[in-house]
Amino acid sequence: MRWLLNTVYLLLSTVVSPFIAWRMIRHGRYRSGIREKLLGRLTLPSDSREVIWFHAVSVGEVVQLRKIVDEFRRQTADRFRVLVSTSTDTGFELALKRFSDCQVAWFPLDFSWAVRNAVHSVQPAMVVLMELELWPNFLAECQRENVPVAVINARMSVRSHRGYSRIRSLMAPLFGRLALVAAQSQSNADRLQSLGVSPHRLHVTGSIKFDGVATDRNNPGTDRLRELFGLSQAETVFMAGSTQEPEERLVLQTWLECRKEFPSLRLILVPRHRQRFDDVAELIRAAGVDVIRRTLLETSTRSITPDGVILLDTIGELSACWGLADIAFVGGTFGNRGGQNMIEPAAFGAAVVFGPNTWNFRDVVQTFREHNACVQLQSPEELTPTITRLLADSTARQSLGYAAQNAVNSQTGATVTTATLLVKVLTSQTKQATMGTRAA
Repeated sequence: MRWLLNTVYLLLSTVVSPFIAWRMIRHGRYRSGIREKLLGRLTLPSDSREVIWFHAVSVGEVVQLRKIVDEFRRQTADRFRVLVSTSTDTGFELALKRFSDCQVAWFPLDFSWAVRNAVHSVQPAMVVLMELELWPNFLAECQRENVPVAVINARMSVRSHRGYSRIRSLMAPLFGRLALVAAQSQSNADRLQSLGVSPHRLHVTGSIKFDGVATDRNNPGTDRLRELFGLSQAETVFMAGSTQEPEERLVLQTWLECRKEFPSLRLILVPRHRQRFDDVAELIRAAGVDVIRRTLLETSTRSITPDGVILLDTIGELSACWGLADIAFVGGTFGNRGGQNMIEPAAFGAAVVFGPNTWNFRDVVQTFREHNACVQLQSPEELTPTITRLLADSTARQSLGYAAQNAVNSQTGATVTTATLLVKVLTSQTKQATMGTRAA
């Protein structure tokens, strides 16, 4: 089976290689970690403690993983070394910052030789995957080496479940190998169980994303951005975060229209992908508006015009920036990405607005809707009148923000529960190994 998979992977690599080469040349992506990705040559510093290998695919998962690692270390009295791996350039860059006290590496591509070398080099006591990053060769290798694999903060959208169900006979053994699955909700758990996850190893823990999110708008990170952007208390901030095309254009048009009636309205744009920062800056200029780029503020001596649009063109500051928003539009919801994290702006008490495409956050949206804590638009045409209404009625806007913050506070606790389950898996694994040694 592994060599069949290798063949499939090689064929797919050949097909997409022109696209990858173009991205490498144009955006400088995929160049880092070639040795670790293709060969699985992961190196760890000398340490007598066993290794727990945590994997987070990209930026969002890396942010959430920090909570789990801290709680896991607390519950285990820091008896284990922690390896954090990731798969994307931006995820790796952020992991180096967020996990400076851990070993950070690239996750190997799912070629049999790469995963074999990686697992053999690390020799983890357990592998913990964020959300649902399952690779057949990697899981098979962990099984051969008797390494338990846990999936935490797991979710399975209706669309993904429909696709997996078509190949259930192939996927059931894959899901059946998992030592633990900690699902975000009962509906996610039901879908995962139908695909082969053992009900005895399946737990509903809630979403880690609700835990540990900042609620104080006067935190140091937010205060620093407020000072850099020259924002005053008299100004209302409309922020659009994690956006994709054409959301920046839609938000910019809304801001320009609303400014006619509300001249103190400020706009902050935060594109989801850094390779689009320059394009979005050009979009703003084409509208005849000054661009205030975050990356230039600490070295620039020019004064900031209140008529300019602020472009947050850095990685890792989105969370703090949400603390500036009075009205928060969450991106990826008018596009094809299925939404982005709307919990962070809600935790700050912003009035949260997003579009119809939120399948990646279906349960979170349901929670907000039950608390009357969001405005979900059905079309781009609704954006301008909705923002206008919220600007005109400050009481309604603030009530929406309070409801959002309360909804977040009502959902906390998943981090502690998840870490406790991980410790139980390790304890069970240790007992089994001890019994096996005695039997031998």
